[in-house]
Amino acid sequence: MRIKDLFFDRHTVLRAVDRAKRAVLSKAGAFIRTTAKHSIRKRKGPAPPGRPPHSHEGSLRRFIYFGYDPASDSVVVGPVGFQRSTAPHVLEFGGKSEVRYRRRGKVVKTRATIAERPYMGPALEKERPKLPKRWAGSVRGG
Repeated sequence: MRIKDLFFDRHTVLRAVDRAKRAVLSKAGAFIRTTAKHSIRKRKGPAPPGRPPHSHEGSLRRFIYFGYDPASDSVVVGPVGFQRSTAPHVLEFGGKSEVRYRRRGKVVKTRATIAERPYMGPALEKERPKLPKRWAGSVRGG
């Protein structure tokens, strides 16, 4: 018996930890994304302040994605694809935004103060207690 056989193979352990970390973080991102998408309901009219926004055409729900960032060993979840629009940020945190609506057949633009209607923060908070359970038993041998 060789003494070296009694120690961990460092590269194998690190590879297994990295693989488990990517898998667990990706699953966490997927669950947070799903929770956020399900919180946005299709309804007419605006949502009450403090509640998730209502979906009128579906683009906010459709453009919520997640991705694993290997540079920072983290997962990023949120809406993407809204060029030149601050709507997702304003809905989450509140603030001022340009609003367009129809009045007597014409499109009218105005600045409005929008109350916060968070959807990403509550999704993270709903999934946060489940995260430690996802890590349990995630690092497998070999």
